[in-house]
Amino acid sequence: MAHHAAQRPRDARSGPSSFTTSAAFSTEMPAGWELFFSPEGLHRLHEVESAMAQGESTTQLGVRLRAEGAPGDEVAALLAQASLRTKAVTKFGDRARSMLFTQAGLEQASRAEVAALHAERFATAGCTRVADLGCGIGTESLALLAAGVRVRAVEIDPLTSRIAAANLTAAGGAHGLSAELPQADVLTADATEAPLDGVDGVFLDPARRTRGNRDTRRLANPDDYSPSLSFAFTLAERLPTGIKLGPGFERELIPAGAEAQWVSVGGQVVETGLWFGPLARARITRSALVLRRGEAHELVSEADADDAETRPLGEVLYEPDGAVIRARLIGMLAADLDAGMVSDGIAYLTADRFVQTPFAQAFRVIDTLPAGEKQLRKALQARDIGTLEIKKRGANIDPAALRTRLRLRGSQSATLVMTRVAGDHVALLVERL
Repeated sequence: MAHHAAQRPRDARSGPSSFTTSAAFSTEMPAGWELFFSPEGLHRLHEVESAMAQGESTTQLGVRLRAEGAPGDEVAALLAQASLRTKAVTKFGDRARSMLFTQAGLEQASRAEVAALHAERFATAGCTRVADLGCGIGTESLALLAAGVRVRAVEIDPLTSRIAAANLTAAGGAHGLSAELPQADVLTADATEAPLDGVDGVFLDPARRTRGNRDTRRLANPDDYSPSLSFAFTLAERLPTGIKLGPGFERELIPAGAEAQWVSVGGQVVETGLWFGPLARARITRSALVLRRGEAHELVSEADADDAETRPLGEVLYEPDGAVIRARLIGMLAADLDAGMVSDGIAYLTADRFVQTPFAQAFRVIDTLPAGEKQLRKALQARDIGTLEIKKRGANIDPAALRTRLRLRGSQSATLVMTRVAGDHVALLVERL
């Protein structure tokens, strides 16, 4: 098995990157939001955040700000932006406190550590200026600049484009950047019409939701992405290209010759990345990258791995990380763990001894219980179980509904796995290793 230490973001050069912006921004934006594009407005936003951090509720803040004479639309904008910054900390850490967001922009933005790994690919491939097509609020552009790569950031939505420019400005001001360091141009334009002169790499994050800055709807058909996949794939034929797509992207649409990488953060699969040209690593077409607790681990292969053989239930049950499952590298992981499948088509592995791995959660099998609800309830009640975590694969149940119907009142907690072993439905009582 190929088990790589994942590529790590390089330290920024002598400082992150300076930039210039060039765009004819629309003046249309939500009421009150113009406030955020002035030093005075950003100062007021900081004051609101400080008050919230000290325990003042949004209701209290709203009443106080209006009593102080602040217009209602500005009060609403300040409270909304402060709330978005608080939510953004999970993706961006302390940097979120110096950024601006829209609801849709925050939801769709790459996590900072994932964007840093994207940028490292371009820097390692020798790219000096990358077009970030569909840059959103600027997350990928920020990472590229920090890796020492110049950026042409392009965003079709005027408000989002303006926010991207503001975020790049804030990053520059926070680090005292100089003109000698890499720059970013921020353009309000359709990604398919953006100039690519002087660009030696392209990153695309096609919009997979309907247009807007809040309450958007996911697009089911890849042909409706903006820009389209055909545009992105055609671009990849002539320039080093990276494309960020959803974790459930249809594998049948992955072009031959691309490296496909599924990325999970803290156990959640967050994206499928497609890499072309020198950005794709030699003899790798499938990769599962797992980021946990600040560490990166990777499984790589030249092709999908065959599933492991089924085997009798052992003392250990493994639940592979979602990135491993989507990359179809379960068979490689099984070989590393000396494990087999619990049943055909079920993404659980079993083994007789525990091997620690970052690519799966491991459980000790305590007992096999009856799968029928009445017998299962009696078995759990006999063990004085009241708090129950229910996991499932290959079982047609709703864990929350089952938990309610079991009506457990005991003092102990437990984990139950509803699945199939050798084709038969079972309930496995397990504990985490």
